[in-house]
Amino acid sequence: MCAPKNLTNIKICKRCILPVTFPGIKFDDQGICNHCRRQESTAAKAADRKEKYRKRLDQLVKEIENKAPVYDAIMAYSGGKDSSYTLKLIKERYNLRLLALTFDNHFVSPEAMKNIKKVTNVLGIDHICFRPPWQFAKALFILTAREDIFPAPALLRASAICTACIGIVKSLVLKTALEMSIPFVAFGWSPGQAPIQSAILKTNRALIRQNQSALFNAYPTEIKSKMDQYLIPDVYYEKYKDRFPYNIHPLAFFHYDEEHIKNELDELGWQNPCDTDINSSNCLLNAFANYCHLERHQFHPYVWEMANMVRQGEVNRDQAIEKIYTEQNLNMVNYAKKMLEI
Repeated sequence: MCAPKNLTNIKICKRCILPVTFPGIKFDDQGICNHCRRQESTAAKAADRKEKYRKRLDQLVKEIENKAPVYDAIMAYSGGKDSSYTLKLIKERYNLRLLALTFDNHFVSPEAMKNIKKVTNVLGIDHICFRPPWQFAKALFILTAREDIFPAPALLRASAICTACIGIVKSLVLKTALEMSIPFVAFGWSPGQAPIQSAILKTNRALIRQNQSALFNAYPTEIKSKMDQYLIPDVYYEKYKDRFPYNIHPLAFFHYDEEHIKNELDELGWQNPCDTDINSSNCLLNAFANYCHLERHQFHPYVWEMANMVRQGEVNRDQAIEKIYTEQNLNMVNYAKKMLEI
């Protein structure tokens, strides 16, 4: 496996941080990319849209509050900064009965695990942890480290390794929501990861079924034999057709500021891990995932997210450049290689 090319001297958009290597990008004579120009027409409406979504969630919470058998919402909880803040926000603003679910991919930082325990204890939230056997996780991550098995559009926003992990997380929280009649599934996506249009959506059964099938079919036979048990069983689409929940990711429409978030998390005893890379506050595999993606595609898998956040004014451009164009931590890359025996 060769080292990725050095991207520090390549041309990037003068407004956001997208590089010339990003698929489909174009620059005008001022050095501004087509994605920035496209957003100019909608930027002025951003504040009004966020207020509209906050009111929409407020109303939905009133409609479903305490009507579910046990939990009002299940949260995909990684223990990272954004998901911890989202958990705190939902609990304190709405006082919902929450269940937090952590997917332990065998690379969750020990410091992140401590944060998970602290945050759920202080907030008084039930927590479950799902951990597949190491043999399966290892095979999954070796495969996605070496091959882009997913469609190209998915790899514009995340590495193949992360896409595999996220696919299982989404499936697990939805499956649990269906089995326990939980009306909300919450995620801690940053404002740059998912657009506001998808911030509050009723789960579409047909689309979920199609996506799950595509995910399953992307894998070779040896992975499929185990992956099948983590996905939504076919019988659930009819059996639980009236239970499909709302998906919400509140950080798309609530105030987002990294320093403010960290200050809020200080109250819970959450501490920024010292054992993760610059782009993650929970995963020891992330640096290697970034490394593999950079090697194959010559753009950082987080660059789309960070560019969106720069355009939205959520993140300082210089900070975003540091996060994206700093070389990957080779100690962390080599740690993952050693674990996976690559």
